[in-house]
Amino acid sequence: MESPEFFRDPYPLLAALRERGAVQRVRTGPHGATWLVTGWAEARTAMADPRLSKDTTRYFADKPSKRNLAPAVSATMLATDPPDHTRLRKLAVKAFTPAAVARLEPRIAELTDGLLERLAARGGTADLVEDFAVPLPIEVIGDLLGVPREDRAALRRWSNDLFAAGDPDTVDAASHTISDYMTELIAAKRADGGSPDAGAAEAGAPGRDLLTDLIAARDEGDRLSEAELVSLAVLLVVAGHETTTNLIGNGTLALLRDDALRTRLRRDPSLIPDAVEELLRYDSPITTATFRYAAEPLTLGGAEIAAGDVVMVSPGAANRDPAHFADPDTLDPGRPAGHLSFGHGPHHCLGAPLARLEARIAFHTLLTRFPDLRLAVPATDLEWRHTRLMRGLAHLPVTFGTAAAEDDEYVA
Repeated sequence: MESPEFFRDPYPLLAALRERGAVQRVRTGPHGATWLVTGWAEARTAMADPRLSKDTTRYFADKPSKRNLAPAVSATMLATDPPDHTRLRKLAVKAFTPAAVARLEPRIAELTDGLLERLAARGGTADLVEDFAVPLPIEVIGDLLGVPREDRAALRRWSNDLFAAGDPDTVDAASHTISDYMTELIAAKRADGGSPDAGAAEAGAPGRDLLTDLIAARDEGDRLSEAELVSLAVLLVVAGHETTTNLIGNGTLALLRDDALRTRLRRDPSLIPDAVEELLRYDSPITTATFRYAAEPLTLGGAEIAAGDVVMVSPGAANRDPAHFADPDTLDPGRPAGHLSFGHGPHHCLGAPLARLEARIAFHTLLTRFPDLRLAVPATDLEWRHTRLMRGLAHLPVTFGTAAAEDDEYVA
């Protein structure tokens, strides 16, 4: 599952694996078996089963490792179980409620318009990943957390390196770099008395950023340790843009390959929210969810899983399970929602409302501003990121205007 062919299109292999069984053993090692969950019902059950622990610290405590991951990356909120997970989640959740996210809409629209204005001014070609899908979520989460604008491009590079499949040295180095940065940023904000980044404040961000609120929770209420504070900051900045970047990139590609749907959405923008849900299902930004292991024996999808076995849940596979979705390989915004791209249960994605809003604004503005947007290369030539967990394009070359008319052969 790390071949170039898999990164380009994982769905044939995931379908073949699912046909062999919704839950199957894919590896046996010295510390037990590894199971892959590809069925929708089984994946949803696994995500909410408290017997499947995400506490990586406990799992790896007695196992030798050559890895050198920074604790702020290896032991995030995603790698904890209740009650610690519940306590940490409560500290951040207020910034991601639907009401709180709705207040960000004008700023997201402003950022979107600005990015597309610059793209249009440069001429008829662009890389829609680097020029749009990457900077939009980075700017939004940077504003929300109060990350200085001049540091955001570096944060993106370090975050990208955290998902480098098959390159543990790069991953480990990036984990320390981003952890050290967030430690220094927290110290600077604390010394500054919690004043927000001036650039973010001028741009319309709230007067007090989320990271400052978390520092107050640490310093005033002692509701989280210093290590938890740094780890939560790292998680929010990484998770706050990676999924959304891939959603915008993957979703735009799907729309570029479907003229009829693109036209429908442009004529009736009220369809866009449902289209976002279907794009999340059709080409999920997450191929495989983060680590789980069996804290006690359990049966899942007919498989007998022993205590200590690793269980990997694949939203990418589950979202195309024909037992739950009719004609799952077809893009159909009219189908009922039910994808697992944001997870399920206690670890359901904290930032889902924000990701949805960013995607709705991005697709609406993109389709309105560039009705003649086209692929600049055949879809088979597109480069995909080599990551185990995420699924996303490395680049999305597009044309518009006169250049789009010349490259009409690359619509599909």
